[in-house]
Order: sequence, then structure tokens, then C-alpha cells
Amino acid sequence: MAKKKTTKSKTEALDFSKYIRRFWILFASGIFAFVLLFLLASWGLLGEMPDHTRLENPETNLATEIISSDGETLGKFYFNDNRTPVGYEDLPKNLVDALIATEDIRFYEHSGIDGRGTLRAIFKLGRGGGASTISQQLAKQLFTDQVSKNSIERALQKVREWIIAIRLERQYTKEEIIAQYFNIYDFGNNGDGIRSASRIYFGKEPKDLDLKESAMLVGMFKNSSLYNPRRNPIGVKNRRNVVLAQMHKYEYITEEVKDSLQATELDLNYSPESHREGIATYFREYLRGFMKEWAEDENNRKPDGSKYDLYSDGLKVFTTIDSRMQQYAEDAIAQHMPRLQAEFDHQNTPDRNPTAPFLELDQAEINKLMKDGMRRGERWRILKNQGKSDKEIEASFHKPVEMTVFKWIDGKASEVDTVMKPIDSMRYYKSFLKPGMMSMDPITGHVKAWVGGMNYKHFQYDMVKQGKRQVGSTFKPFVYATAIDQLQVSPCDSFPRTPITIEANKFGNPESWTTKNSDGNYSGKQTLKDALASSTNTVTARLMNEIGPQPVVEMAKKLGVEQEILPVPAIALGTADISVYEMVAAYSTFANKGVYNKPVMVTRIEDKNGTVLYQVTPESKDVLSEEVAYVTVNLMEGVTQAGSGRRLRHKGFDKWNAMYKEIMTGYPYELTNPIAGKTGTTQNQSDGWFMGMVPNLVTGVWVGAEDRAAHFKTITYGQGASMALPIWGLYMKACYADETLDVSKDDFEKPSGLTINVDCSVHDEGDLGADSDTDDDVEVDVDFE
Repeated sequence: MAKKKTTKSKTEALDFSKYIRRFWILFASGIFAFVLLFLLASWGLLGEMPDHTRLENPETNLATEIISSDGETLGKFYFNDNRTPVGYEDLPKNLVDALIATEDIRFYEHSGIDGRGTLRAIFKLGRGGGASTISQQLAKQLFTDQVSKNSIERALQKVREWIIAIRLERQYTKEEIIAQYFNIYDFGNNGDGIRSASRIYFGKEPKDLDLKESAMLVGMFKNSSLYNPRRNPIGVKNRRNVVLAQMHKYEYITEEVKDSLQATELDLNYSPESHREGIATYFREYLRGFMKEWAEDENNRKPDGSKYDLYSDGLKVFTTIDSRMQQYAEDAIAQHMPRLQAEFDHQNTPDRNPTAPFLELDQAEINKLMKDGMRRGERWRILKNQGKSDKEIEASFHKPVEMTVFKWIDGKASEVDTVMKPIDSMRYYKSFLKPGMMSMDPITGHVKAWVGGMNYKHFQYDMVKQGKRQVGSTFKPFVYATAIDQLQVSPCDSFPRTPITIEANKFGNPESWTTKNSDGNYSGKQTLKDALASSTNTVTARLMNEIGPQPVVEMAKKLGVEQEILPVPAIALGTADISVYEMVAAYSTFANKGVYNKPVMVTRIEDKNGTVLYQVTPESKDVLSEEVAYVTVNLMEGVTQAGSGRRLRHKGFDKWNAMYKEIMTGYPYELTNPIAGKTGTTQNQSDGWFMGMVPNLVTGVWVGAEDRAAHFKTITYGQGASMALPIWGLYMKACYADETLDVSKDDFEKPSGLTINVDCSVHDEGDLGADSDTDDDVEVDVDFE
């Protein structure tokens, strides 16, 4: 009996040892399989794995950043990724704390994989929270597919993430991993990376984020599509509050702070970073062309010989634009243009003007103008590329469609959704007056402000450099400067106001030319200073008769005017079409003692590592003697002392500006410092100009409609002193109010040994008249007799 029991015990023992062996075989096999899985993954057999080089330089698209002269970001160039990386030192502590508390509380303790978190996730089947560390999430963002629906593929992907996370931990410090994670994440609404996100959602740099703003952005890591603050503010607020609760749980903040912040709203300051919005949009578009041309140059290549990509290589473009002055320029335009437009619309109602917004055109001429506009437009080009016939395309312009149009509402630029025929929208947009403005330091050539229009999204044609318009009397200083240079005339020399006829063929012109004064006054004499101040056409014509048009054309060319100018006597009154860009550069030569500086917009370009790829080489040349330049400036000072520019000195509403109360409210500039300038008004008041100078800043402003047939009926509002000068005055007043800027209030420096008399305080020849505030430059049409 005992023998049987012993045999049975031995048999049971053998059977139990069999299970133990199987267990260890299975366990060892599992360990082997697990190790083999990791080995296969690390060898890249389960999917591509990044090598050492890619780990060191992850492939992320970086936007090109446009930086102002005062260190602000004006905008970026990008296609899909609006990403500009920042370093860990630029991240506020509360932002990092929020991330650690919410995403990976043991981040500083593990080496890429959180063992405790992984086991918890396995045993609780994910119900207790995920196990992904920040390093794993970064690995997922950088090197693996974002989503895999297949469970097996997702498990293999998870293994790859683990391996990459461990490698990242070996390659980078903890701080570098945190910075990379913030930089790589897509926060939505073009908020690629923490810097773009903080600027877009809160209008500030990451280092300036407060606690609740940091909590909101960290909360978006869960799912930025779901937790989008513009589409789902309630959900985002709830998610932010979870982050705040986690920070309290791990003792980063007190309960009182948590409770007070959870009760607050998101307080977004949404500032979209798109190519058509933000500051300096017209300048940025000019810069895009500049950068493309630079990148095409074979001398500007990467070390491997390939071209730099403006949209993904993370270049930094350092510009001369001053963000403060740029903002003041845009503000001045935004303040003046809706008031001016309101008066223009008031004068162009169907009752007052049946051909509105056009004047002097009959219906046949209007139809031709509109038809030409159709063929030049984007709609025509798109439909033509689709194979539509001209008849089909033209018919489409007469079918109502849904559209969004620009409109001034309560003095602010707005958009209105409407249904309109494209042909009617064309006429609607042709009724708008548009501005162009550029400001430049004449001493360095640095362009400080560039405003090519009032709204880039709806008016994309740049009226600083692309647009060339008739300049009217702003051309006259070129005539005066040539006369001073050749004849040594003085601002105090007097000339008759009587009409003068320049005979046919004297300067190659086919017919004789007689000028008119718009006020009809031809009596007496005027000094040159008074004549320029009142823009007396007959006096300018007398100078032209003495020097001839060819020297004036040569002078304009030396001053930087690029447009071809026909050398005929009529150019004295400003018949030439010239851009604001050229006019500002030319006037800057007078302010810079006769030295022309080619405008500079870009000082240097760096790659993403800070290597300088381009450094500007200034271009300058002597054009005038210092004496001639100073005398010309002295002449133009008379415009703001006694001519059409003297309204810059006004302190309130007197008998002059009472007429303009509707558009001039709030415009007492009260500028007392020396200012040289010139107004300009062209035929039928189609173009209004003001060129204004102080010793270290020259600014030009143009205002007009797309088509010259759209204009004010009378000179009251249609002159440069009403259309353009107010923008200059508002801009300069804001610049002077900013104590961080160094805009001069000093006199223009008088050269030593001046031989030409500029003191006209004792003379009795002048006949300007104390109330002469209108331009006398509107007769720019050529009257051949």
C-alpha cells in the first residue's frame, strides 16, 4: 500500500515539474520574443527608423520669419507649417509645469519609458490613463505615423515609439526634449509650434504667457482639432480646467489659484498669422518677390548646391521696417480713408452722379472700361483656363453669386457677406479711393514704413512700388532744383505770374505750349519760394523755358526715378507717372544734402542656424551739391509755412477747415517743427499727393481711385492737401508722440559758405495771399496751341 502511494507522489511531482518547465519555456520565449521584437524594430524591419543623423536634425518644415528693425516679427512665409522654434529658455516656468503635471509627472525620473505608467495602462486596459511619456509623444510626432487604426500596426508602432523615445533621451537633454515637443505640435489655426500658437491665440510671445494661457495651450495637446478655442470654447475651457486641477494635484499651484483661474474665461486675443492679414501685408508681399529672386541667384545656394526654400527652410529675414512706425502709418490710413470715402460716396449717389463712380464718361466709355477690367481680372483668367469661351465668361459676370466684399463700417475696415453680380462688384470696388505710403530715413536709405493699400485681402495691387500715377506738382521741386543748379537762382528771386508760351520745336515739342493758373490770377510777381508754396504754374513754366525739359529729365533720373519721362515742357506740371517708392527716394536726396541712397528694405538674411547668408551693401551717389539740395529744401519749407501745407500748423477749426469738418474731425496736427514738403493734385483731381520731409525722415503719400475717371468733382476735397496730407499729419503726430522713436524736430542743416540767398524776409514782390490753401497744380493736361 505504501509503495503505491510513493509511486503516485512521484508521478504527481513529475507532472508538476512539467508545468514549471512549460511556464519557464513560455516565459523565456516571451522575453525572447519581446527582445526580438525590439531588435527587429531597432533594425528597421518593422518600419523605417531614424538614424543618428535624423535624430540629430529632425526633418521639420520651418517658416521663414520676417523681423523688423526693432526686433518684432512682422510675419512669416510658409505653405503648411507656420513653425518658428524657440529654445527652452524662452518657455515660461508655468507652461513647463502645466505640461509635466498633465502629460508626464515622472518625466525627470525615466529614460523615455515610464514603467509604472505602462504597467498601470496594461492592467487597467488604458482606463487609468495612457502610458505615453513626453519623449514617446515627441517620437510619435517626429518619426512615426500619427494614427493607425489596425491594432497590430498600432502595437508595432508603439514599439517603434519606445525605441525612438529611448534614443531621443540619449541624444537630448530633458529641457531640449520639452522644447522640441512644444515646437513640433500643431495647435490648429496655423499655430504650428508654441511660438505661433501663443502669438495667434493671445497675441504675445511664449515667454509672456500667463498661467491660465499656458494651461489652455497644454490642454490642447490632448486633441487640438477637438479642443479648438475658436470652434469649441466651452470644451477648451473645461480641458484647461483639467490642466489646472492637475497642477494643483501635484502642488504646482494652490487650491485658491486653481479655483480663481477655473472661474475665468479664455480671454483669447485671436491674431491670425496669414499672408493676407496682420501688419505690413503689402511690404511682406514685396519681400516675397525679393526673396524668390534672391533664392534663384546661383550665388545663393545651400552647401549641397540646392536652392533655399522660402517656405520650409526656416530663414530669418531682417528688414528695415520699424514695427511701431509701420503701425502708425497703417493707423493713419485707417483713420483718414473711411472719412474721405464717406464724403466721396456722398458726392457720388445716383441722384448726384448718374455715372457713379465715374465722371466725364458716357455709357459707351464706361462699358468699355468695365469690359477691359473683366479681361484683366482673376475670374476671367480662371474661367479661361477651364476652357470657357469669351461669351460664356462675360455672361458669368451678370449672374448673381455669393461673395464677401470690403466695406467701411463705423470707420472700420469690415467684410460683408452679400449676393451680387460680379460686374456690379467690379463697379463697387472701382468706387473706392485707395492709398499708397512709404517712409524712409534719407541718411541710411532704410525704409521704415510701407503701406501699399488699406486692405490687402481685397485690394492686392501695391500702390507703393507697383502703382505708377501722375505726380502733379510734386514734380515741380525737380524743376526748381535743376534751375538752382544751372542758373543759381535764389528762393527770393521774383518772376511774373503772367502766362508764358513755349514755342513749338524749341525743345523738340511739336506744338507750342501755354500754361494756366487754376485761380486765374496772372497779375504781379512772385518769389520762387512763394510760387512753389502756391504751386503757380506760370512761374514753373518760366523756369522750364530757361533750362529746357531734358536737364529736368536727367535730374529726375539721377534722383532715382526709373520711369521713362518724355522730355517735353509739360512735365514741369507733373504729367509723368511715377511710383511712391521712386518719389520718396528722390525727395530723400534733397534731405540728405544731395546724396542719393537707394532704398534698403532688407539688411541681412540668416539660415535657421544663424549663419549670415546675405548682408546688404548700400548704394549711394552724389547727385546735387549740398548747397543746391539745401536751397531746394528751403523752397519746400515755404509750402508748410504759407502754402497748401500750412494746415499742418493748425490748432483747430478755423475758416479754412470748417469746410472739411466731416473728414477732418480730430485732425488739428499742431506741428511746429521745420517741415519741407509739396502737395500735388492732378488733372480732374484724380490723384492727390503729399511729400513731407524732416531731417531724418521722408514720407510720401498718394491717394486716388483705381481708374482716373473716378474722382472728386471739385478741388475742395480732391486736392492733395485734403486727400493725402492728412495721412502724413496723423502719421507724424503719432511718431512724435512715441518717445522711443528718434524722429527729428530740428532745422535742416545749413551748409557752411552758402552763396545763394535764402532769407526772403525783406522783399515786396510776393503776391501769395494769406489764405491761399489750395493747390494750383491741377492744370496738368497739356494745352497745345
